[in-house]
Amino acid sequence: MNPPIPVDDPLDPRIADYVALRDPHRRVAVERTEQFFVGEGVNVVRRMIAVGSDLRSVLLTPPLFEQLADDLDGVLAPVYVARRDVLRATVGFDLHRGVVAAANRPADPGLDALLAAPTTRTVLALERVNDHENLGSIFRSAAGLGVDAVVLCPQCSDPLYRRCVRVSMGHVLTVPWTITPPWPGTLQVLRAAGFTTLALTPDADTTIRDRTRRAGERVALLLGAEGPGLTARTLAAADERVRIPMESGADSLNVAVAAAIAAYALT
Repeated sequence: MNPPIPVDDPLDPRIADYVALRDPHRRVAVERTEQFFVGEGVNVVRRMIAVGSDLRSVLLTPPLFEQLADDLDGVLAPVYVARRDVLRATVGFDLHRGVVAAANRPADPGLDALLAAPTTRTVLALERVNDHENLGSIFRSAAGLGVDAVVLCPQCSDPLYRRCVRVSMGHVLTVPWTITPPWPGTLQVLRAAGFTTLALTPDADTTIRDRTRRAGERVALLLGAEGPGLTARTLAAADERVRIPMESGADSLNVAVAAAIAAYALT
């Protein structure tokens, strides 16, 4: 690790990657133009380092520098150390977690390459899931429940948006994912790769726990946005429909909760 660099000015151009982290319009414009993302918190930054993210820099308070000294030992990117008030003025809020890191975006592997891996047996395919916290929770569950990959339609939220990265505990960096062409054409690609597409919908006759998975079967579980769920075109294009059994009076579950239950049942 290079010697830590003290920073006292929130307008220091060396830490420009972290300015106004709570301004979504600015963040989308800046991060899309420069093709980078920001991770926040000890666990996330540790995971960024562990998976070999292409770090641009790290910014943290002196106490967090001491806590992460061993993790930062092999980091070649600049490590900036600033007081908490400097961090607050830079990012635009009181950064209780005390550490952020910026890294260049990894390349999207593409759908064909993702499905070509013989170890890819269980896929979550998401349509219009546009809430960053729900998407982050889905990735965290995917990592914990043995899901091999996540496929996202173009209308989904960006998995590398800061809130999504944080809620996922950094697992957007460990679970392979790709953004696909418009749906429902993607389902044809999944089917051609040997996947059975299962649409999760409350209107299905078959429950997820009664749907027996055949030996060696490749399965893609389709989930839609919070509220509207899957579109009619996607439901019509799916091979099968399945539902999570619920008590009477409850018509649906949060999409992140539903994804975790269904993934557990399938894996």
